[in-house]
Amino acid sequence: MTQYHETILVVEDDVQIRNFIVFALKSEGFSCITAGNAQTALKKLVSEQIDMVLLDLGLPDVDGMEVIRKVREWSELPILVVSARDQDKEKAAALDAGADDYLTKPFSATELLARIRVALRHLYRSALPKTQAVCQVGELVLDMEKHAAFMEEQPLHLTPMEFSLMSLFMKNPGKVLTTSYIIREIWGNGYGTDTQALRTLMAGLRRKVEKTPANPQYLFTEVGVGYRLRDV
Repeated sequence: MTQYHETILVVEDDVQIRNFIVFALKSEGFSCITAGNAQTALKKLVSEQIDMVLLDLGLPDVDGMEVIRKVREWSELPILVVSARDQDKEKAAALDAGADDYLTKPFSATELLARIRVALRHLYRSALPKTQAVCQVGELVLDMEKHAAFMEEQPLHLTPMEFSLMSLFMKNPGKVLTTSYIIREIWGNGYGTDTQALRTLMAGLRRKVEKTPANPQYLFTEVGVGYRLRDV
């Protein structure tokens, strides 16, 4: 079994859930720092060496959405939301605020660990030197070396997973990418065939790329097949 050495900040006010998460993480070799409220979490983010944040939204002092926004003012640490809020608008709001992924309670330790591995993989992949040239489709530009995205010369604040998905499309302009292919490329072979995470990720990416997401000019859905980026 692979052992990990990253330190994860678990922000959860429910003691039983927090203990469950910590046990699952430590069994894989992760180090854990815990916080039961937003104020403590923000202090530990400043004072401790942390590689990733697991964040409950329903905190007793400040809503977790505000924590996401505050962290994103100065850090690109992966943020995995673990919340009982299961409405699509809640998930979309968290991703728009800067979360990298969203896991709805209740969840299994297996799924939790899979999501963490994906988030960390994208973080480390984004930190590697890029050898590709700048990619452009219309007014949409991806700078692989700087890990930056622009629309009409204005920066797009993409999460690491959104950037990975956009990179995949940029490498295949005009081609229809099947949902199974995208899931395999973004989440890995062991993720399965559940398309909900992909739909949520695509919705967040469209909101940042498209002026009118309901009438897309760049990212198109091919019903029953997958998605396509417009041709150059």
